[in-house]
Amino acid sequence: LHCGGSKAADKGFFIQPTVFSDVTDNMRIAKEEIFGPVQQIIKFKTIEEVIPRANATNYGLAASVFTTDFDKAITISNSIRAGTVWVNCYHVVCPQAPFGGFKESGLGREHAEEGV
Repeated sequence: LHCGGSKAADKGFFIQPTVFSDVTDNMRIAKEEIFGPVQQIIKFKTIEEVIPRANATNYGLAASVFTTDFDKAITISNSIRAGTVWVNCYHVVCPQAPFGGFKESGLGREHAEEGV
């Protein structure tokens, strides 16, 4: 645990924004979908190495790529098996574009004609 993780309210199950650093591929936090203000930092050395690692999960709802290199952003976003891959942002949703996951993430699509 790098920071956060404490209870954020007196009632309910709310936590502070939380960051886990030095996460490895075999940790539960790297394998499961977490719905909440939680970020895992997983180190990598090459694009060729990280793409199969990113796809080695049962889930594929969404992903984000943060980079200043446009070519790397396109390569990675086209290679990750997720319903949506954002570049340099997260959870920017347009109601005209379908949204949904791959693998065990979600059923079908929301928004746009596909969601009707």
